[in-house]
Amino acid sequence: MSLSNSLEDLYVENAGQSILYLWVEKIREFLLEKAQCTETVEQPEVRNMITEEEVEDGDEIPDYRALKLTTDNAHLFENHSSEEELPPIKHAGTITDRRSTFQSHLAPVVTPRQVRMVLDKLYENKKIASATHNIYAYRIYCEDQQSFLQDCEDDGETAAGGRLLHLLQILDVRDVLVVVSRWYGGIQLGPDRFKHINNSARNVLVQEGYISHVDEATKAGGKNKKSKSKKTK
Repeated sequence: MSLSNSLEDLYVENAGQSILYLWVEKIREFLLEKAQCTETVEQPEVRNMITEEEVEDGDEIPDYRALKLTTDNAHLFENHSSEEELPPIKHAGTITDRRSTFQSHLAPVVTPRQVRMVLDKLYENKKIASATHNIYAYRIYCEDQQSFLQDCEDDGETAAGGRLLHLLQILDVRDVLVVVSRWYGGIQLGPDRFKHINNSARNVLVQEGYISHVDEATKAGGKNKKSKSKKTK
Protein backbone atom coordinates (compact mmCIF):
# COMPACT_ATOMS: atom_id res chain seq x y z
CA MET A 1 0.00 0.00 0.00
CA SER A 2 1.34 3.46 -0.97
CA LEU A 3 1.77 6.30 1.49
CA SER A 4 -0.94 8.41 -0.15
CA ASN A 5 -3.50 5.60 0.15
CA SER A 6 -2.63 5.11 3.81
CA LEU A 7 -3.07 8.81 4.54
CA GLU A 8 -6.39 8.87 2.68
CA ASP A 9 -7.67 5.90 4.70
CA LEU A 10 -6.79 7.71 7.92
CA TYR A 11 -8.73 10.79 6.73
CA VAL A 12 -11.84 8.71 5.95
CA GLU A 13 -11.68 6.74 9.20
CA ASN A 14 -11.29 9.88 11.31
CA ALA A 15 -13.56 12.32 9.44
CA GLY A 16 -14.30 15.48 11.43
CA GLN A 17 -11.34 14.91 13.77
CA SER A 18 -7.83 16.36 13.92
CA ILE A 19 -5.67 13.87 12.01
CA LEU A 20 -2.40 15.82 11.75
CA TYR A 21 -0.72 13.76 14.49
CA LEU A 22 -1.94 10.47 12.93
CA TRP A 23 -0.56 11.46 9.54
CA VAL A 24 2.84 12.34 11.08
CA GLU A 25 3.02 8.93 12.82
CA LYS A 26 2.03 7.10 9.64
CA ILE A 27 4.66 8.95 7.62
CA ARG A 28 7.32 8.14 10.26
CA GLU A 29 6.40 4.43 10.23
CA PHE A 30 6.50 4.40 6.45
CA LEU A 31 9.98 5.92 6.36
CA LEU A 32 11.31 3.47 9.00
CA GLU A 33 9.96 0.46 7.11
CA LYS A 34 11.49 1.71 3.89
CA ALA A 35 14.88 2.23 5.55
CA GLN A 36 14.86 -1.32 7.00
CA CYS A 37 13.92 -2.83 3.65
CA THR A 38 16.76 -0.94 1.99
CA GLU A 39 19.33 -2.31 4.49
CA THR A 40 18.23 -5.94 4.17
CA VAL A 41 18.07 -5.89 0.38
CA GLU A 42 20.91 -3.62 -0.65
CA GLN A 43 23.60 -4.55 1.91
CA PRO A 44 24.28 -8.07 0.51
CA GLU A 45 24.65 -6.56 -2.95
CA VAL A 46 27.35 -4.20 -1.65
CA ARG A 47 29.19 -7.08 0.05
CA ASN A 48 29.06 -9.18 -3.08
CA MET A 49 30.50 -6.34 -5.12
CA ILE A 50 33.42 -5.98 -2.71
CA THR A 51 34.09 -9.73 -2.75
CA GLU A 52 34.04 -9.91 -6.53
CA GLU A 53 36.41 -6.95 -6.82
CA GLU A 54 38.87 -8.63 -4.45
CA VAL A 55 38.78 -11.85 -6.44
CA GLU A 56 39.18 -10.02 -9.73
CA ASP A 57 42.23 -8.23 -8.36
CA GLY A 58 43.81 -11.63 -7.68
CA ASP A 59 43.71 -11.39 -3.86
CA GLU A 60 42.76 -14.79 -2.46
CA ILE A 61 40.66 -14.93 0.68
CA PRO A 62 42.42 -17.37 3.06
CA ASP A 63 40.45 -20.28 4.48
CA TYR A 64 41.68 -20.21 8.08
CA ARG A 65 40.29 -23.66 8.84
CA ALA A 66 42.33 -25.16 6.02
CA LEU A 67 45.38 -23.15 7.11
CA LYS A 68 45.14 -24.55 10.66
CA LEU A 69 44.74 -28.07 9.33
CA THR A 70 47.87 -27.70 7.20
CA THR A 71 49.87 -26.36 10.16
CA ASP A 72 48.74 -29.08 12.54
CA ASN A 73 49.66 -31.81 10.06
CA ALA A 74 52.84 -30.28 8.69
CA HIS A 75 54.83 -33.36 9.74
CA LEU A 76 52.83 -35.41 7.24
CA PHE A 77 54.39 -33.44 4.40
CA GLU A 78 58.01 -34.01 5.36
CA ASN A 79 60.18 -35.40 2.62
CA HIS A 80 60.54 -39.16 3.05
CA SER A 81 61.43 -39.82 -0.56
CA SER A 82 64.65 -41.65 0.33
CA GLU A 83 63.56 -45.04 1.60
CA GLU A 84 65.70 -46.26 4.50
CA GLU A 85 66.36 -49.97 4.76
CA LEU A 86 65.99 -51.91 7.97
CA PRO A 87 69.51 -52.41 9.37
CA PRO A 88 70.64 -55.97 10.16
CA ILE A 89 69.88 -56.98 13.74
CA LYS A 90 72.27 -59.22 15.68
CA HIS A 91 71.61 -61.11 18.90
CA ALA A 92 74.04 -62.25 21.58
CA GLY A 93 73.82 -65.16 23.99
CA THR A 94 71.90 -65.00 27.24
CA ILE A 95 73.03 -64.37 30.82
CA THR A 96 70.95 -66.03 33.54
CA ASP A 97 71.05 -65.28 37.26
CA ARG A 98 68.46 -66.38 39.83
CA ARG A 99 65.91 -67.10 37.12
CA SER A 100 66.30 -63.65 35.50
CA THR A 101 67.54 -63.80 31.92
CA PHE A 102 69.31 -61.05 29.97
CA GLN A 103 69.91 -60.93 26.21
CA SER A 104 71.34 -58.13 24.08
CA HIS A 105 70.53 -57.10 20.51
CA LEU A 106 72.51 -54.75 18.26
CA ALA A 107 71.95 -52.90 15.00
CA PRO A 108 74.03 -50.33 13.10
CA VAL A 109 72.02 -47.11 12.76
CA VAL A 110 72.71 -43.71 11.21
CA THR A 111 69.31 -42.00 11.64
CA PRO A 112 66.67 -41.85 14.40
CA ARG A 113 64.20 -43.33 11.92
CA GLN A 114 66.35 -46.45 11.67
CA VAL A 115 66.32 -46.67 15.46
CA ARG A 116 62.53 -46.75 15.40
CA MET A 117 62.52 -49.30 12.57
CA VAL A 118 64.79 -51.64 14.54
CA LEU A 119 62.75 -51.30 17.73
CA ASP A 120 59.54 -52.00 15.84
CA LYS A 121 61.11 -55.07 14.25
CA LEU A 122 62.32 -56.39 17.60
CA TYR A 123 58.85 -56.00 19.10
CA GLU A 124 57.47 -58.19 16.33
CA ASN A 125 59.27 -61.03 18.11
CA LYS A 126 56.82 -62.31 20.72
CA LYS A 127 59.57 -63.40 23.09
CA ILE A 128 61.28 -59.99 23.04
CA ALA A 129 57.94 -58.19 23.27
CA SER A 130 57.11 -60.23 26.38
CA ALA A 131 60.31 -59.20 28.18
CA THR A 132 59.83 -57.40 31.48
CA HIS A 133 62.18 -54.63 30.31
CA ASN A 134 63.69 -53.74 26.95
CA ILE A 135 66.39 -51.23 27.81
CA TYR A 136 68.13 -49.47 24.95
CA ALA A 137 70.63 -46.75 24.11
CA TYR A 138 72.03 -45.44 20.85
CA ARG A 139 74.69 -43.05 19.59
CA ILE A 140 74.75 -41.55 16.10
CA TYR A 141 77.62 -39.36 14.97
CA CYS A 142 76.59 -36.35 12.87
CA GLU A 143 79.46 -35.45 10.55
CA ASP A 144 78.10 -32.04 9.56
CA GLN A 145 77.49 -30.99 13.18
CA GLN A 146 80.60 -32.71 14.56
CA SER A 147 78.48 -33.98 17.44
CA PHE A 148 76.53 -37.01 18.64
CA LEU A 149 72.82 -37.66 18.55
CA GLN A 150 72.15 -40.01 21.45
CA ASP A 151 69.30 -41.17 23.65
CA CYS A 152 68.28 -44.00 25.96
CA GLU A 153 65.24 -45.70 27.47
CA ASP A 154 64.84 -47.44 30.87
CA ASP A 155 61.56 -49.18 30.01
CA GLY A 156 60.73 -49.42 33.71
CA GLU A 157 64.21 -50.48 34.88
CA THR A 158 65.14 -47.26 36.67
CA ALA A 159 68.51 -45.75 35.58
CA ALA A 160 69.35 -48.74 33.38
CA GLY A 161 69.08 -46.79 30.13
CA GLY A 162 71.39 -44.05 31.37
CA ARG A 163 73.96 -46.59 32.53
CA LEU A 164 73.82 -48.33 29.16
CA LEU A 165 74.32 -45.05 27.30
CA HIS A 166 77.23 -44.21 29.60
CA LEU A 167 78.83 -47.53 28.66
CA LEU A 168 78.55 -46.66 24.95
CA GLN A 169 80.10 -43.27 25.68
CA ILE A 170 83.14 -44.52 27.57
CA LEU A 171 83.71 -47.16 24.87
CA ASP A 172 83.35 -44.39 22.26
CA VAL A 173 81.20 -46.53 19.97
CA ARG A 174 79.10 -44.75 17.38
CA ASP A 175 76.32 -45.34 14.87
CA VAL A 176 74.94 -48.21 16.89
CA LEU A 177 71.81 -49.17 18.81
CA VAL A 178 72.04 -51.65 21.68
CA VAL A 179 68.95 -53.19 23.28
CA VAL A 180 69.09 -55.40 26.36
CA SER A 181 66.02 -57.49 27.15
CA ARG A 182 65.42 -58.73 30.69
CA TRP A 183 62.93 -61.40 31.66
CA TYR A 184 62.36 -61.07 35.40
CA GLY A 185 62.41 -64.37 37.27
CA GLY A 186 60.69 -63.31 40.47
CA ILE A 187 63.84 -62.79 42.57
CA GLN A 188 65.25 -59.30 42.99
CA LEU A 189 68.89 -59.02 41.96
CA GLY A 190 69.71 -55.61 43.41
CA PRO A 191 72.75 -53.87 41.85
CA ASP A 192 73.71 -57.11 40.08
CA ARG A 193 71.04 -56.43 37.48
CA PHE A 194 73.01 -53.44 36.18
CA LYS A 195 76.16 -55.56 35.98
CA HIS A 196 74.33 -58.14 33.87
CA ILE A 197 72.81 -55.48 31.60
CA ASN A 198 76.22 -53.93 30.90
CA ASN A 199 77.95 -57.30 30.50
CA SER A 200 75.28 -58.39 28.04
CA ALA A 201 75.79 -55.17 26.07
CA ARG A 202 79.58 -55.65 26.09
CA ASN A 203 79.17 -59.19 24.77
CA VAL A 204 77.24 -58.12 21.69
CA LEU A 205 79.63 -55.20 21.04
CA VAL A 206 82.57 -57.62 21.11
CA GLN A 207 80.69 -60.14 18.98
CA GLU A 208 80.03 -57.54 16.26
CA GLY A 209 83.52 -55.99 16.36
CA TYR A 210 82.70 -52.63 17.94
CA ILE A 211 85.28 -53.33 20.66
CA SER A 212 88.12 -55.83 20.53
CA HIS A 213 87.59 -57.61 23.84
CA VAL A 214 85.34 -57.55 26.88
CA ASP A 215 88.29 -56.49 29.06
CA GLU A 216 88.57 -53.31 26.96
CA ALA A 217 85.23 -52.13 28.29
CA THR A 218 86.28 -52.83 31.86
CA LYS A 219 89.55 -50.93 31.41
CA ALA A 220 87.78 -48.00 29.79
CA GLY A 221 85.34 -47.84 32.66
CA GLY A 222 88.16 -47.99 35.20
CA LYS A 223 90.12 -45.20 33.51
CA ASN A 224 87.04 -43.07 33.37
CA LYS A 225 86.42 -43.49 37.08
CA LYS A 226 90.05 -42.66 37.96
CA SER A 227 90.02 -39.47 35.92
CA LYS A 228 86.85 -38.38 37.68
CA SER A 229 88.33 -39.06 41.11
CA LYS A 230 91.40 -36.97 40.28
CA LYS A 231 89.25 -34.00 39.33
CA THR A 232 87.35 -34.14 42.60
CA LYS A 233 90.48 -34.09 44.75
